[in-house]
Amino acid sequence: MSRVAKFATLLLSLSAALPAFAAEAAGVSPKASVLFSVGSWTITNSMVTGWAISLLTIILILALVGRASLLPSRGQALVEALIEALRDVFEPIVGKKAFPASFPILLCLFVFILIHNWMGLIPGVGTIGWGHDVDGAFEVTRPLIRPFNSDFNGTIALALVSFGAWAIIVFKYAGPRLIIKDLFGNKADPKETPKLLYVALSGIFILVGLIEVFSIAIRPFTLSVRLFGNVFGGENLLHGTHFLFVFYFMEALVGLIQAFVFTLLSAVYIGLLCNHGDDHAHDGEHAAQH
Repeated sequence: MSRVAKFATLLLSLSAALPAFAAEAAGVSPKASVLFSVGSWTITNSMVTGWAISLLTIILILALVGRASLLPSRGQALVEALIEALRDVFEPIVGKKAFPASFPILLCLFVFILIHNWMGLIPGVGTIGWGHDVDGAFEVTRPLIRPFNSDFNGTIALALVSFGAWAIIVFKYAGPRLIIKDLFGNKADPKETPKLLYVALSGIFILVGLIEVFSIAIRPFTLSVRLFGNVFGGENLLHGTHFLFVFYFMEALVGLIQAFVFTLLSAVYIGLLCNHGDDHAHDGEHAAQH
């Protein structure tokens, strides 16, 4: 049997086994479990996990970097390499003018989301907690640890942080006038467009601007749903397949891609309004030098 045929047979075997695994497993509840309450404020397992992992991440980064020096240690070189790689990706998108204000929030979003996406791959996550015996097997009904991004409240919070940063940055570096012009302005050239057609196009661009305003308003929802759906679906996949090792690599890849997509979209939203004029300004400086 050829390698291709063997691989196809393996895939068919896995696909045939998945329904049986899924039927046996209880899956992951879409609602985070409440661990305790402080007055009217309920503390869930995803919140505690988010705080704990965030604190550990800060400690790990500080330990890697240590005391910053001109001759970097291995840990400092690793952190600097990550920062430089993300800088090369995001700077052309958001533009040089808005980059200094945008990059810290984009970097934090990427690192935070990536680490919390990978939380579900740690042994014991979702399987340690309170529960009861079901047909001789212990079933966890209230897990102690739950990935922060598998809670819809967590992804909404991240999307609102991204949206809030976007609003502050675009109003500071683009300004209300450019924003209104970009959304509702007539993009046709009045010198090359007949007057009647230009007026008709103005009405069309105003209508398109209203649609764009609606799409901007729902960005927090679309960002949060995309991230939650992928992480929550991955958690259910791992539980439904009894943590079959082959899916660990796939979920690690999905976690990386979703962290990058969330951060990339946040950068694109900023760049759509702030990345105007950088090329023209550069060309003007180049012409002035000559």
